[in-house]
Amino acid sequence: MGFFEKLKEGLRKSRETFFNQITKILRSRRLDEDTKAEIEELLISADVGVEATEYIIKRLEEAKPEDTFGTLKEILIEILSKPNGLNIPAQKPFVISMVGVNGSGKTTTCGKLAAMFREEGKQVVIGACDTFRAAAIDQLRIWAERAGATFIAHMEGADAAAVAFDAVNHAISKSKDVVILDTAGRLHNKRHLMEELAKINRVIKKVLPEAPHEVLLVIDAVTGQNGLQQAKIFREIVGVTGIVLTKLDGTAKGGIAIAIAKELGIPIKFIGVGEGLEDLKPFDPRDFVEALLAGDENGNA
Repeated sequence: MGFFEKLKEGLRKSRETFFNQITKILRSRRLDEDTKAEIEELLISADVGVEATEYIIKRLEEAKPEDTFGTLKEILIEILSKPNGLNIPAQKPFVISMVGVNGSGKTTTCGKLAAMFREEGKQVVIGACDTFRAAAIDQLRIWAERAGATFIAHMEGADAAAVAFDAVNHAISKSKDVVILDTAGRLHNKRHLMEELAKINRVIKKVLPEAPHEVLLVIDAVTGQNGLQQAKIFREIVGVTGIVLTKLDGTAKGGIAIAIAKELGIPIKFIGVGEGLEDLKPFDPRDFVEALLAGDENGNA
């Protein structure tokens, strides 16, 4: 199964439960007050969020009656279309700080990103900066081996910033291309997390003033609106430059991508649709919307 087919399969629940219903309404009925209320309810239920829903309804009101479905597609693509290229520096290494709550798929995503860069012929270093849990270090080591990346770790309970420093220093001394830092995600202790992430950034900047070049927040799509709240907290704690939306594997409501893009204005840079190394790809807004609205002329999947 190709990536687009996996994406379509991953968005099946959203498509069949919510967006196919919206499509049928737009194709068969006038956009009166009852119709708008029905569409609004479906969008909110699909995790699109209040702000994006209000914007979509307003734009649909301005559309030609015969082209409301086409307008919906273009609205969604427009919302999701943020500049989402990676901020790769002219001088290597390219340093990425991965943030997100425990269980979001952050460690797995580090491995998949490393594999993607290795496919491009780059040398990758992974730093195990989530030193709070031994299991996190062990899991990351396995992913680093699978991806063919150099693995830098200290003992459980070690200073996370020291691990980051060693990972970046190793990349500089060995002229390696990419450093991926897997950080802790204990949001129940927000102050401690903020201090730890800030310290990691300070220490990295001593050896590489512009780093980290990307701060990617990993969000589990299944968490829905909780994911949006996580994004708001991490944006407050550390300057998030992009989102990685994981676990779009059939149980998630795809509307959360629209809510994140509209309410936070943070670009979605990657999406994950499975457990394989190859199941993480750069985010393509048009492909995402095509998969979300895929169906025949009657709006059936």
